[in-house]
Order: sequence, then C-alpha cells, then structure tokens
Amino acid sequence: MRKLSRRHFVFTTAAASAGLLASSCKSADSSPESTRKQISPDQKLNIGIIGAGGKGMENINGVSGENIVALCDVDENRAAEAFKKLPTARRYKDFRKMLEIEKGLDAVIVTTPDHTHAVAAVMAMKLGLHVYCEKPLTHSIHEARLMRDLAARNKLATQMGNQGHSFDSTRRVVEIVQSGAIGDAAEVHVWTDRPIWPQGVKRPSDTPPLPAGIDWDLWLGPAPHRPYHPDYMPFKWRGWWDFGTGALGDMGCHNMDTAYWALNLGLPTAVQAESSGGNAETYPQWSIIRYEFPPRDGLPAAKLTWYDGGKLPARELFEGAQLQKDELPKNGTLMIGAKGKILLPDWNANNFQLLPKDKFVDFTGPAPSIPRAESHYKEWITACKSGSPAMSNFDYAARLTETALLGNLALRCGKRIEWDPKAMKAGGCPEADAFIKPEYRAGWSL
Repeated sequence: MRKLSRRHFVFTTAAASAGLLASSCKSADSSPESTRKQISPDQKLNIGIIGAGGKGMENINGVSGENIVALCDVDENRAAEAFKKLPTARRYKDFRKMLEIEKGLDAVIVTTPDHTHAVAAVMAMKLGLHVYCEKPLTHSIHEARLMRDLAARNKLATQMGNQGHSFDSTRRVVEIVQSGAIGDAAEVHVWTDRPIWPQGVKRPSDTPPLPAGIDWDLWLGPAPHRPYHPDYMPFKWRGWWDFGTGALGDMGCHNMDTAYWALNLGLPTAVQAESSGGNAETYPQWSIIRYEFPPRDGLPAAKLTWYDGGKLPARELFEGAQLQKDELPKNGTLMIGAKGKILLPDWNANNFQLLPKDKFVDFTGPAPSIPRAESHYKEWITACKSGSPAMSNFDYAARLTETALLGNLALRCGKRIEWDPKAMKAGGCPEADAFIKPEYRAGWSL
C-alpha cells in the first residue's frame, strides 16, 4: 500500500469536511439567522437536546461542562431522568418549537430515532446551529447528502455519534494501515451481533392505548401514520423500515468506521445483498452485504463484506488470531492486506491484533500523526469554538452513512445495485428512487 502522507490525511479528514476551512461558501438557505455564531474558547456553549431520554442521557453527560438550556422529548417518562438532572432547562415536546423559541442556542444534540435525525438537524443547521447527531447520520441517502452540503455551506461544526472514531486505538489502527504495514488491503470483513430486536416480523394488528406522557404524532414525525404500539417505541423501532435502519444502520457506522477511514474507501460502485428475506415492514433476520469500491488515489479496488444476524466470515480467515474461548467476537473487523492482516475484535479498535503474530513480534509502527481527542464530545465542543473540524464531521459521516444505507437499498430492492454517486441513482433500478429520497408525511419537510 502506498503510504498516505500527512497532507493527504489532512485533506481527506479535514479540509474536505464541511467547508469549515472555506471562506466563501454561501448557502441558498443562509440568512442573518443562519450565520455561524462565534464562540470564544472560554465561553460555554448553550446547547439544546433533541431526544433527552435513553441514549440522550449519555450525550447530556458527555457535554455536561457546557450550558444545557433546553430539553426536548416526545416521551415525558423516558426523559424524566434528564428533567430531574437539569431542572432549570426549559422543556419541550416539539423540537420545531424549541428551535423557534430558543434564540440563544449555539448548538444542538440530536438523539432521536433514525427517521427524525434529518428533519431536526437540518432545521438547526439552517438556523446556524452546530450539530452533534447520533449514528447513523440519516434515514435516507438524500438526507445524508443534504446534511453534508448544508453543514459545509453554513460552515458549522458537526459530529456524528460514532464514539469509537475518537478512541486512541482507532486512530492508531488508521496510522498503522496507512503506513503500509499490512500492504495493499483489498479485502475487508465486518460483522455484528445485531439485530437484538425483532426483524422479519409483520405489523401488529392490535391497537393498545397510548401511555400517558407520549406524543405519538410527534414521535412519528415525517413517517407515514400508523397506530401506536409498544413494538415500535421506545427501542424496537430499529427493525422497522419506516423508523430505523436495521442491524446495518445501527452498527455499520461503528463497526465499519475504522476500515472505512483507514482505507479511504469513499462510496461504493456496486452493492449486492443476500438475506433471510424481509417484508414491506421490517428488515430481514440476517443479511450478508457485499460492497465493491473502485481504485482511489493510488489505492487498489477493494471489497467489503458485512454480516449480521448470526452470520460470520469464514473461520479460516482468522488463523493464528487470539480469540476468547476460541470463538469469533460478536462484533469485529478484519482487514486483509498483501503483507498481513489486522483484526479488531470489538465494535471499536481496542485490543487490535496484527497477523500473523510472528511477523509482527517486534513491530512498533509509525510515529503518531493523527491528533488524539480527549473525548468524542470534547472534539466537537472544541470544533464549535475553534472552527477546526471534528473528525467524524458530516462530510465524513455522511459518506459512511450513505455507504451503510446503500446496503439497505440493495436489501430492499432485492437486486444488485450499480451505484452512480454523482447522479445519486441506482442504475437499472428505478424502484430505488422512492427509497433514496422518500416522501415525508404532510406537515414535515427539510
């Protein structure tokens, strides 16, 4: 593998990101209200939380050193812990009202189900607010493109919530791979133990009463209307086409991240899927997705295979690896190069192994070249105040998310996808258009 220079690294992870370093980008959506606010390093950010329960509480703790001035959640019960922790923060159920009323906000964190990520984040960015958004960045490819472009035009500090991107171990693996230690890596295998929620099931026919404290219409947001059911919220929405992005969407932006970054994969040109078979309501119980990436900037064409629902790569690929109980890890990545392999036996890069072990006994690796982060949250906060981009900013995150969503597109269309990234079209598959840019329910828009 050709060694990637420091200049190349900065270009691919920062200068291309979000236009934060550009000086002349203007948006058609820009207005006096959407001009990026200047915040000095010694000031605290005024942050609004969109989705305060569940994972939202973890995100609140991650930015607890800043001023959290507003909390929004459609479920009062799930957000009760956040309300108790932050009694002076103003409370909302509708993020649109929060963003209209809270004129003093500098930034927001979006921790909603996947189908409302974009409508919340786009509104915030149009108002000039910095955004931290959970993974996957969006529910559709069109949304990912829009969020990437809007963040760039409005010069906003952004970060997707794939926290492993900021781990020292992840950045060390990227340095090792880009140094050429394992040679040209043209084969990658990534797997997960998800789904850990129902998939391959039908829509429930009963209509239980809506629990007190939940605004179901707001929870549905841009998705088509259907009656409330506990099979959807607060957790099982991940397996439903209308709300989540399945096992691949849930874990792809974690498990694929290190290889995607290290190999500078960009967008695939072809994707093919096999699965247990799905339906119009939910993702399949298991899937294997095969991606094909073209040669890029001196790097060879590459193939990445994704496995979920209990499917795993061939055991012989792991010869010589140190495995707990002689079993493959539940989540992991294997990059195979011309000179060796690197195994990440987790959803992040902790405890990575270089294979074969005897070849790398005295391996020390290249000098560190990628800046280390105090935390994923701190990196974003620093970006908000300094203008230097966080490394999982929306330029990078949107491409990683689009890659994951293309796997879901292949699943849903049931055929090989020949992807034209410039036209944002699946060649020979016109039925894909409705999934690339789905229609929103009346009253919701980007």
